Amino acid sequence: MREVKRLQIAARHTVTEVFSGEYSSAFKGRGMEFAEVREYQPGDDVRAIDWNVTARTGRPFIKRFTEERELTIMLAVDLSASGAFGSTDRLKRQLAAEICAVLAFAAVRNNDRIGLVAFTDRIELSIPPKKGQKHTLRIVRELLAFEPTGKGTGIKAAADHLLHVLNRRSIVFVVSDFLADNVDDTLRVLGSRHDATAIHIVDPRETELPRAGLVELEDAETGRRVVVDTSSRRVRTEYAALMKRRMDAARDALRRSGLDVVRVSTAGQYIHELVMFFRARERRR
Repeated sequence: MREVKRLQIAARHTVTEVFSGEYSSAFKGRGMEFAEVREYQPGDDVRAIDWNVTARTGRPFIKRFTEERELTIMLAVDLSASGAFGSTDRLKRQLAAEICAVLAFAAVRNNDRIGLVAFTDRIELSIPPKKGQKHTLRIVRELLAFEPTGKGTGIKAAADHLLHVLNRRSIVFVVSDFLADNVDDTLRVLGSRHDATAIHIVDPRETELPRAGLVELEDAETGRRVVVDTSSRRVRTEYAALMKRRMDAARDALRRSGLDVVRVSTAGQYIHELVMFFRARERRR
């Protein structure tokens, strides 16, 4: 609960001081709703004239509409075993929780509904979208404390679940390290029905081995173990090349999916990346 409280305070500060405006400007509402009728003023769009009111009063009046702001935000968060890795002061899973806390409190501030789907190679937890701070704190608590039963990464299972439970177009953030195969087709379908964004979490040590002699490494998702001689330059070079190909493949798959992509590192400042993403979306709007 201390960690929940810390994240609550940090996320509120970030939302209030840094990008509350960027968040609200970046995403469209579901449509336009009628606000009021007011008297025509020079410069108003003549196409907005309400001819019925104009005929009754003898003076021109126009209709005003506002964007229907209430949105549904869904966080699809990868809790696979590879998230329990980090070479800096936080794990990939901890970074995912921080980012989701900021997005959740931004949604609360804008009176949006927020929900959660936590997945591994299966759906581990599904919390329907609701409003309110109490509901948001529950989501943050689950992200920090929930213990999954699976270890693998099932992007398709998460996407299929979202397509099943979301009845109307929603904002979806898929938060993962995307260490999985064949994600582009799955995410392309999700992106065709919802406004989906991939938040790609990486760690600098995933692409570079330290020189530390003989080291036993374990694949967190499969349990496979191997002893590696990290003192060998050839081993370190081949490892770096292999991981670069894997990271490039993940990046290319996300690009082919058509989703917006935000790439964040456990060693970096994710707030800057989110702000740049929101501003880019606002410019596109």
